[in-house]
Amino acid sequence: MNKFVDYYKNNPKGYWFKRKIYGWGWMPVKWQGWLVILASILVLFLGIYIAEMDDSPGLAVLTVLLVFIILIFFGYWKGEKPRWQWGLKNKK
Repeated sequence: MNKFVDYYKNNPKGYWFKRKIYGWGWMPVKWQGWLVILASILVLFLGIYIAEMDDSPGLAVLTVLLVFIILIFFGYWKGEKPRWQWGLKNKK
């Protein structure tokens, strides 16, 4: 388990998001990345709440798309290049 923590802590380029160890995508590794995740969750809940109060399913769908686009944008802008991987490479 320690090698996974070392992978995420080894961040000389200061990425906000590092590549996931299993699968495709990112994992927040700096406080800025976690702030983006928190803000996205808040926007998602607020948008869905407003859509529910306004009885507007289109607004709920728009909110989900907006949050998705924001997360992908920040992942590409402040994160490692994503790629499919299944575990860490063995260093010998």
